Amino acid sequence: MYKIFLISLFFLIGFQIIAQDIPSRPNPPKLVNDYASVLSRNERSNLEIELENFARETSTQIVIVIIKSLEGNDISDYAFRLGENWGIGQDDKNNGVLIVLKPKTLNEKGEVFIATGYGVEHLIPDAIANQITDFEMIPKFKQNDYYGGLVAGVKVVIDLTREEYTAEAYSEHVKSRGKSKPFIFLIFILFFVIIPLFRRRRGRHFSTGRSNLPLWIALGMMGSHRSSHGGSFGNFTSGGGGFGGFGGGGFGGGGAGGSW
Repeated sequence: MYKIFLISLFFLIGFQIIAQDIPSRPNPPKLVNDYASVLSRNERSNLEIELENFARETSTQIVIVIIKSLEGNDISDYAFRLGENWGIGQDDKNNGVLIVLKPKTLNEKGEVFIATGYGVEHLIPDAIANQITDFEMIPKFKQNDYYGGLVAGVKVVIDLTREEYTAEAYSEHVKSRGKSKPFIFLIFILFFVIIPLFRRRRGRHFSTGRSNLPLWIALGMMGSHRSSHGGSFGNFTSGGGGFGGFGGGGFGGGGAGGSW
């Protein structure tokens, strides 16, 4: 009996130590939890309203947690434990998505991770979660634009869970963005090297049209990734009705992230 008591006490103490680094479930419940104070009040409000509206429309809960430090923990393990501890998503659907962000500091690298509940893993596979962090979020985080990076990442997560497009379509879109750069370079060479040579030889004035915007810049703008997934978080017109709380969804280890 004494041994059983000691073993039980050991596991109880161990569990408490592990749980110490996990923030307590917010009361009242919130979908945007900025413990590092990197977002302004308006930015937090904008994200909260968007995620509240989305949760009411679909029952899928997307939660953002920003922390000062991981205290030596692996960010993926931290995200899974936090998601389970808070019960993010609906118990019968396991449709929670958790975005954990640890901003970069002088002493620590920045890290971000998207953890997906069982019920949305097929909509946001690990490889897609990795592309979202690498191509939508981290480029903006590198510029200290944490709000912009979160908005870009959340927008894709919302669209994928709404099935506005498939994971495969998004992946192809990401790949095509990389392929457009050589094309823009060729346009630059054409209009700033080859055509000026012909103009000097022929002594004629060359015009690309009425627009004052150089054609190569216009093409570059058209080829750039400019909220191709839909709208923006910048102009909310509907107010949030308050988040009702977490339902107890489960996380099975799905997700991916990156660092900078």
